[in-house]
Amino acid sequence: MQTHILSLPSQTQGASLAPAFNTPADRHPALVYLAGLAPGSRRTMRHALDAVAAALTDGQCDHRTLPWAALRFQHAQAVRAALMQRYSAATANKMLSALRQTLRVAWRLGYLTAEDYQRAVDLKPVNGDQPDAAAGRALSYGEWAALFAVCAADPTAAGVRDAALIALLKVGGLRRAEIASLQLADYDRSTATFTIRGKRNKIRTLPVEDPGALGALDDWLHLRGGAPGALFTRIRKGEFITQEGLSDQGVYYVLNRRGRQAGTAPFTPHDLRRTFAGDLLDAGVDLSTVQKLMGHAGANTTAGYDRRGEQAKRSAVQKLHVPYRRRFGGDAEV
Repeated sequence: MQTHILSLPSQTQGASLAPAFNTPADRHPALVYLAGLAPGSRRTMRHALDAVAAALTDGQCDHRTLPWAALRFQHAQAVRAALMQRYSAATANKMLSALRQTLRVAWRLGYLTAEDYQRAVDLKPVNGDQPDAAAGRALSYGEWAALFAVCAADPTAAGVRDAALIALLKVGGLRRAEIASLQLADYDRSTATFTIRGKRNKIRTLPVEDPGALGALDDWLHLRGGAPGALFTRIRKGEFITQEGLSDQGVYYVLNRRGRQAGTAPFTPHDLRRTFAGDLLDAGVDLSTVQKLMGHAGANTTAGYDRRGEQAKRSAVQKLHVPYRRRFGGDAEV
């Protein structure tokens, strides 16, 4: 997420929000808040706090240097107004959530009175219409085939590892941080079941039934060996398979590299998760089951991945007909 500098009213900026340095980590509201998050959420919310800090100080502060304890009602309201202008409702509300939680930590640390805290976090959510379907795109069968083809054409251990990683994303719909944090011990080969630790440390199980995905995993484990540690590890020069796990950024790099080699249209790691959900719903799997497989807290989130509504609308408008004959380049009524 790119941090944008937003212009706020001048009365919200001033010496009181000058950069603050050397606050111990265990007394720093933003750092204490971020430390309690899962790695994937930590990165997202850090960027959100950076955007809030930059907005309040015209780019002079980030999440580390903004004096969070100095924020009051007027600052929070000005940030909300600025975020409304620049971001979608969902993104703005996520940033406001990060702000609220950081101010909550500041109150708990004794930097804010209960009254100042309650006034500052009294923010209305940003309203905005969103399309029925979640943003992003789904990968086609041809794109999946191309990704596995480039992995198969790579004779190195990386080709085997990347095929297994992509296969698990295809049949499991994992978040990038979830697949990066998988340990060998999380995979029960006797039942072909993974234990997934998702957001807020929620645990779910993921069965794998597809023979192709299981074959890809078995090939990678044959090379990786049975040493405890991360399931997907880094590979150094000379085909040396380390015990150092891929980071979530490393997963992104693998997918980006294989996508470029396969000649697919650009996609994000979350697009693979989106494809997983959409394919299951298209196949008639009920919403509750897909919700459990994806680790969503509520069915409303899962419903955003349902492509069937858009397909129904497209099917409906195909029944309409305009009796128009092309004047240029056409020779028949359509």
